[in-house]
Amino acid sequence: MQNEKLVPFLQSLIQAGSVSGEEGGVAALLEKFFVERGFDEVKVDEYGSITGCIKGKRPGKKVLFDGHMDTVPVNDPSKWTMDPWAGDIKDGRLYGRGTSDMKGALSAMCMAAADFADETGKDFAGEIYVAGVVHEECFEGIASSKISAAVKPDIVVIGEASDLNLKIGQRGRAEIVVETFGKPAHSANPDKGINAVYKMAKVIEEIRKLVPEEHPVLGKGILELTDIKSSPYPGASVVPEYCRCTYDRRLLTGETKESVLAPLQALLDRMMAEDPQLKAKVSYAIGEENCYTGAKIRGERFFPGWLYEKDDDFVQAAYQQLKADGFDPAITIYNFCTNASHYAGEAGIPTLGMGPSNESQAHVVDEYIELSQLDGVYGCYKSIMKALLK
Repeated sequence: MQNEKLVPFLQSLIQAGSVSGEEGGVAALLEKFFVERGFDEVKVDEYGSITGCIKGKRPGKKVLFDGHMDTVPVNDPSKWTMDPWAGDIKDGRLYGRGTSDMKGALSAMCMAAADFADETGKDFAGEIYVAGVVHEECFEGIASSKISAAVKPDIVVIGEASDLNLKIGQRGRAEIVVETFGKPAHSANPDKGINAVYKMAKVIEEIRKLVPEEHPVLGKGILELTDIKSSPYPGASVVPEYCRCTYDRRLLTGETKESVLAPLQALLDRMMAEDPQLKAKVSYAIGEENCYTGAKIRGERFFPGWLYEKDDDFVQAAYQQLKADGFDPAITIYNFCTNASHYAGEAGIPTLGMGPSNESQAHVVDEYIELSQLDGVYGCYKSIMKALLK
């Protein structure tokens, strides 16, 4: 390892379990690290995200490294062959919940920033920010929006898994809710009511005929039914008066909240005109979660897509420096949604993705990170700092 303190630091982050809403222990470890390593500023915001800043001796760009602190839960530890909260090492792999998604990247960001500052004597142009972000697993970009408002970064680096490749885009996602409203009645006399599930069944069939947009790089703007619920439940001899479906919609660049809902609203308007008994509504799901600080985090589940060009100056600056330092990244796109939905998709801030490990390790039993990837991304982050802070 280029820095022997990196592995124990990552292990400490794993041992401080931090499912969404319980990131306080990891935030405390990051604060301790930032203070001990001489970061110039350390701030914790209302949601509990923590940001450390190192200021160079010369004016330049603000480069923000974003890594989320939260993880998905371990629902059944008995299915793991390794302790999910120990950070044990076996055969060159460090195991535990959050190793790949994404405490490996977060620990490497912190260590690379501190070491880069020491090695250069802070003689670089600009400012380095490292952010440990809350609630990414629930809301991609909601907590990050508060960080970007405070920092106002010029460039962002997302640490999600990329196999040490440079990522320049991703599809976004939206959680769309379709509701139908009926009339309750005893199921012995169904003609006295209006069955909301029957109405929804017709709506679902019509929605399946819609053809989402397609992008030559990002692919298809998928629209997929993910759940359906009726009320009252259980029915107990009652015709259901309410039905709700949730759809996962993968978003492409240029799509807005209005443009995504427009074809669905047009479909419902047509169907309601044809069937006076149909009452239906389409909207975005609203999420609300508790933060470890006691605050509430709330947001509409619409997280935009984004894409930059391989030839963009900031992309090539990072790419050429990585190549010069002995790395061999491909320039590709993410297949999943990240906090960059805010930075790039909403705020239009130039954004790169670079992280260790493979996306297939996210949320799985026996999650691990290869130590070689952890070591590699530490070096990659220092190369990116070198490239962007000249």
